[in-house]
Amino acid sequence: MNKLKVVSVLFVLALVAGCGKGHVPLQGKVTFSDDGSPLTTGNVNFVNGSFQSRAPLQPDGTYTVGTYKASDGLPPGKYSVYVTGAVKVIGEAKLSGDIGPTGEVTGGGMPITEPLIAPKFSSANNSGLEFEAGSAKTFDFKVDRYVKR
Repeated sequence: MNKLKVVSVLFVLALVAGCGKGHVPLQGKVTFSDDGSPLTTGNVNFVNGSFQSRAPLQPDGTYTVGTYKASDGLPPGKYSVYVTGAVKVIGEAKLSGDIGPTGEVTGGGMPITEPLIAPKFSSANNSGLEFEAGSAKTFDFKVDRYVKR
């Protein structure tokens, strides 16, 4: 093997070995501000420049952040935080498709959803939520419920 190939292989191995090193383990819980009940569906997103990590919410409102593995945490730094996928299914819209034997439209349908949280929490720019990954290992926060207007 020539010298360039050896150096290239060593460089790649060093990168792989370094992945996940220095990450801060992070878990937390998301609850509603009005009654403290857990937000049971969605994802908590952490954004730092072009880097983003997502943690799925569990039925009890808890989450564990992972970057390269399911729970290896975040690299140190300041993050904007927002929530996506916090919706409940309230129905199903039929898509055009074949007509069944009794005249019903067959084929799949699109779920009709309603947001569970106030729209501001669905944007890193508007949520007002920030987290500094360093010594803190827990980030619990509250969100406001969606209110129909």
